[in-house]
Amino acid sequence: AAPSTLHETLGLPSQEQPECHAVSCWEDFVYGEEDFVLCGAGWWRSRSEGPASRTMSRFDRALQSGWEERMKLGLFRYHLGELQTRILPGNVRFVAQLNIQRGLERRKPQDIQSVKQKFDPQQFHFNKIKPEEILFHMVRSKLPGTPDCILVVINVSPLEFGHVLFIPDPALCLPQILTQELLKFGLESVLLSAHPGFRVGFNSLGAFASVNHLHLHGFYLDWELLIETAPGEPLCPTLNFHFLRGVPAPGFLFYSEGEGLGALAHNICRVTDYLVGKEIAHNVFVTRGTAPGESSHSETRSGIRVIIWARRSCFGSKGEAAFNVALCELAGHLPIKTAEDFQSLTETAAINIIQRYLLPEPQLSQLRGQLVTLLTE
Repeated sequence: AAPSTLHETLGLPSQEQPECHAVSCWEDFVYGEEDFVLCGAGWWRSRSEGPASRTMSRFDRALQSGWEERMKLGLFRYHLGELQTRILPGNVRFVAQLNIQRGLERRKPQDIQSVKQKFDPQQFHFNKIKPEEILFHMVRSKLPGTPDCILVVINVSPLEFGHVLFIPDPALCLPQILTQELLKFGLESVLLSAHPGFRVGFNSLGAFASVNHLHLHGFYLDWELLIETAPGEPLCPTLNFHFLRGVPAPGFLFYSEGEGLGALAHNICRVTDYLVGKEIAHNVFVTRGTAPGESSHSETRSGIRVIIWARRSCFGSKGEAAFNVALCELAGHLPIKTAEDFQSLTETAAINIIQRYLLPEPQLSQLRGQLVTLLTE
């Protein structure tokens, strides 16, 4: 019989952890800064035209071809075709998508009681995935002294086309606390894609992370989101750190045009580490977008925006009827669980659900001051 988990593939008893170097039998996607798509990514059509075919980069081809092949092989919990999509009337232009099967068939979320909860080997973790679920290693070339690879793995309960997980060496058994090493791979993957709708995100524990084993999400959403162009109020201009306004979920915004990604990841993780220390749940979303002061009507997406939402912790069962409020929903992308909610949901109702999970304004205002102090020390 074929091995069923990563442990078995490596010939290890289930209680042993595989060695760091052992996961080396999959294809490598080797890249350097010369592969970044720094110009030419944008929405060269009006929002109302809907999804369209796009130019693909080498990264897009590797991810999409591997993902589609595994869909044909039946490695996902359900077949994901083109999702029924509805733009909710209103100024926000929420992108609602009907995904009934994800609501029914995704793995039951783990019992989480703290943003700092330790890794539990008795729970599901990524050493238990099937080897065929791995698409490739992302390997940085010519960068000595940095962690040089992570796994790119299908999410077997996909919320959109190309939904993958970025996972550092699973044998390290890291809890779901963001690290700058993993985040840098996430930032780079957005720049490696030629598609303006390739997004990367992170849910902390208490912010609807389902698995307490370090990972990022990546997926394609072929629709514009308001957060790509919404204005930012400068907080630390020298660090390109802003406060995102004009959206249902205000948040902290970093911006880069592809330079200094190591320093950017370091500063983002200074913020998220501070939140972890204060037991504040948070979501992070990486997308192409305009500079915070640029016209909101610009079609070009010359840089990347990283939005950090500090939010109310949500422990125990995951409970909203229409949708849960995690990284996608805060960004304006609403995967909906039932046909009835999909048809009836209004912008006002969506905003009301989302805002129940935001920090109260006095706490958010205090946090804003604390983060400015932290970053300027």
